[in-house]
Amino acid sequence: MHSNHLLLEEPIRMASILEPSKASFSAMTKIVGTLGPRSRSVEVISACLKAGMSVARFDFSWGDAEYHQETLENLKAAIKTTKKLCAVMLDTVGPELQVVNRSEKAITLKADDKVILTPDKGQEATSEVLPINFAGLSKAVKNGDTIFIGQYLFTGSETTSVWLEVDEVKSENVVCVIKNSATLAGSLFTLHASQIHIDLPTLSDKDKQVISTWGVRNKIDFISLSYTRHAEDVREARQLLSKLGDLSQTQIFAKIENVEGLTHFDEILQEADGIILSRGNLGIDLPPEKVFLFQKSAVYKCNMAGKPAVVTRVVDSMTDNLRPTRAEATDVANAVLDGCDAILLGAETLRGLYPIETISIVGKICAEAEKVSNQDQYFKKTVKYVGEPMSHLESIASSAVRAAIKVKASVIICFTSSGRAARLIAKYRPTMPVLSVVIPRLKTNQLKWSFTGAFEARQSLIVRGLFPLLADPRHAADSTNATNESVLKVALDHGKASGVIKSHDRIVVCQKVGDASVVKIIELED
Repeated sequence: MHSNHLLLEEPIRMASILEPSKASFSAMTKIVGTLGPRSRSVEVISACLKAGMSVARFDFSWGDAEYHQETLENLKAAIKTTKKLCAVMLDTVGPELQVVNRSEKAITLKADDKVILTPDKGQEATSEVLPINFAGLSKAVKNGDTIFIGQYLFTGSETTSVWLEVDEVKSENVVCVIKNSATLAGSLFTLHASQIHIDLPTLSDKDKQVISTWGVRNKIDFISLSYTRHAEDVREARQLLSKLGDLSQTQIFAKIENVEGLTHFDEILQEADGIILSRGNLGIDLPPEKVFLFQKSAVYKCNMAGKPAVVTRVVDSMTDNLRPTRAEATDVANAVLDGCDAILLGAETLRGLYPIETISIVGKICAEAEKVSNQDQYFKKTVKYVGEPMSHLESIASSAVRAAIKVKASVIICFTSSGRAARLIAKYRPTMPVLSVVIPRLKTNQLKWSFTGAFEARQSLIVRGLFPLLADPRHAADSTNATNESVLKVALDHGKASGVIKSHDRIVVCQKVGDASVVKIIELED
């Protein structure tokens, strides 16, 4: 698959662009799909998994635990049917401001008119008054500040969200001038005050309750920590998870949604397991000409730290259309070329008309972009950043990738129990897939025996280029050659069945033998 690897920096025969893409293992870049009204049946979820979704996101800013549980049970059934692994991500509400429209009647707002935002939730939402869920807005804003309201926030061209300018603060009410005509439909709208500090906790009481009940019951793999503003937000979430049994293994992805999170990005990255660049809110907080710069800088920092970077809001138009715009298609490719690990789809799969097609098209764009990414330059840049002396594990990981590229291996197979070695290999962005063979470990809490491994396998489903395989627990990650050969055969058979390994291919294997870490190259016979 890499023998045809092109580079954008080299001349490309223009006619070759029109040649059909060759079927490959799948895109290395992962896709996170948000499940909701349009994507919660077993049939649709099964199709989403086949199309390339590897992480299912459950957004608790709407819908109750019972609703999401039904969807999750359907996801489990779809996983069983398709035999495709899928991780679960719980997205917290956080300090999200909302407009409450109990009557659910459409509200028409006209440009240059005025509307009052009031914390009096007893009032009915109309064209003149919009009740909100936060009493402190009047203390946080001043004349001239910008506020956006919409079902899926403001993009600058839609008529379903509105841009307001604060005109006057009257006691607890905020009087605003309407800057664009719009119709708000539905029961709940998000309100975003641009570059304003909102004095609310990052983890609300509702979030804690959902994590402690729904999260524990379903042993969730990831938490998307909405509106992360400080490293302390991540530490607080980690402390909560540490008291919840199995959830101590749950990874925390800090969602950067505003200038406050951007300002404290470096310390947040240090604490978090991964980063979600929430470009919907960020695109409002930042001047448009600065959005790309933040994306490139943030993704680079994540890459060098070896932590997954997830990019959102890439194909908004596919919520209602079967085909992305040219700008959106290019945007997806640029996110991949920047180095992102995963693309997160929100409204496109949650309530969009074409969830399956959206996942499929995004996957195809990712795969095409991966073919022209400059892996050699990326590898050298990462090695230089890591510096010398390298840690033992980092040295083994980079050596495995270097060997795989030199011998043109079709795949790298890594035996691991914690998943750390496989993630480090993926950090160097090899052009070939990394099959992460997760060997379970036996553990006990003095009351019962259990195996580790399931969390570690699913959590690699958000890492670019990493494809997990859960091995038989009877084999240890550092066991004898005989048992390692047995597990290797299972991995090779899996690779052959997936079409990524063929006769006479070279394979790079990374494993522990006793106390030593070994990188070996094997060549397959007929």
